[in-house]
Amino acid sequence: MTTTETSPATAAKATEVIRVDHFVRGRVVPGGAVHYRSRDLGVEFATPEIVLDDLVTPRRELPPLLDVPIEEIIDFLVACGERLVLEENAHLQRAADLIAATNPLPRRVIENLFRSARLRLTKRALWSSIETNFANPAALDGWVERTDHHGQHGALRAFPPRMIHMLAGNSPTGCISSIAQGALVKAVNVFKMPSSDPFTCVAMLRTMAEVDPDHPVVRSMSAVYWRGGDERIERTLYRPQFFDRIVAWGGGDAINNVIKYLGPGLQLVSFDPKTSISILGPETFTSDAVIDAVAEAAAVDVSVFNQEACLASRFIFVAGERSGIETFCARLQSRLGVDRETASETAHPLPGDLRDEIQMLQVLDDEVKVWGRPDGRGLVVLTSDPVEFHPSNKTVNVVHLDSIDQAVRFVNVATQTIGMYPPELKRAMRDRLASAGAQRVVRIGGAAKHVEGGPHDAMFPLQRFVHWMSDEDA
Repeated sequence: MTTTETSPATAAKATEVIRVDHFVRGRVVPGGAVHYRSRDLGVEFATPEIVLDDLVTPRRELPPLLDVPIEEIIDFLVACGERLVLEENAHLQRAADLIAATNPLPRRVIENLFRSARLRLTKRALWSSIETNFANPAALDGWVERTDHHGQHGALRAFPPRMIHMLAGNSPTGCISSIAQGALVKAVNVFKMPSSDPFTCVAMLRTMAEVDPDHPVVRSMSAVYWRGGDERIERTLYRPQFFDRIVAWGGGDAINNVIKYLGPGLQLVSFDPKTSISILGPETFTSDAVIDAVAEAAAVDVSVFNQEACLASRFIFVAGERSGIETFCARLQSRLGVDRETASETAHPLPGDLRDEIQMLQVLDDEVKVWGRPDGRGLVVLTSDPVEFHPSNKTVNVVHLDSIDQAVRFVNVATQTIGMYPPELKRAMRDRLASAGAQRVVRIGGAAKHVEGGPHDAMFPLQRFVHWMSDEDA
């Protein structure tokens, strides 16, 4: 099973094409044969041809990690994490150079993400994931005996799955968490890399191979790129005789490409796009000092990855006096154009169609006010109802409500993170927000902070990944 895609007639000269390597079960496959363009910036890159047989582990073969203790897997991941020092790791350095050409994030932010990547592979963080996902982690290492209230005996095992991971393109280091999750459930893994970053996953796997090229974790991992929706590849790979789970990070088109292949034995675990918001009570606007502090915290939440992240706030629902809210909007706008660890002073300018829509809002509604310019340094739009467009590029819609309780009606199953002020507002509203579909509440300014081992998108993913096998004596 071999597939290729012909280079377009307008391809750039060979010297201008970025080479993308693949990694297949411990082996680096050099790129150069198949040409593509990155989604965001239109940069041309060339991958190897994909030999589909190499990505499939026959069902008759047991997974390489089946009998490797979780303790040993975690020790190996920790050893790999210790190698993720940007200044000392040539694979990461090359990946950072190349991502800067294909990804909209600025180079400085990319480097900051790489420098913090090792924190995902600490023993404490990895064990937190295991212990919060599994009531009895022993089920990952073998058969756990159990007896029900009728006295009937059986055993249960979290059996390693075979998984395809469709990686997200908005966070260059997100693949490291996916690699760790695949290892922790002892899976056979194929990582489909995004066009905005077909580099980091291979860089990570090459680092792991340098620690131990023959380790079962390394032999359980492959990272490749193909254009999403390519039926020549997907109609062959997306079959239950080859894989149990497709783990998808992506938008509607990406998910729709997968859904048509689902059926008995092949399940989708979807981390589909979400929108995050903020909710601020009247207490926010009681003094200049509080307004300043909350505006800074709100700007932190809006700016994550220059608002490319799902957890970056796009709508801020507020209740209070108009004068205080307008003061807040002005100070929020001034704090959006600030260099931060995961955000640059200036994002990409707002697309022309969104600029036109904002101008039209101002013409049609005298109550609409705007602070800033659509130049990527921060734009705040104050309205009485949420705008219909999707705020991006450091643009935030502040929505003035009569009562903070009205914010609940704008929450749904696509609402991921909600930053809130004052802090006690979380406890007062969290049940209603959960009922509406929200998945996470935090203090304002805490959107990018996490309690280790917590759920993601309202689920514990490791539980969803494994193949639960039951042996019963009944």
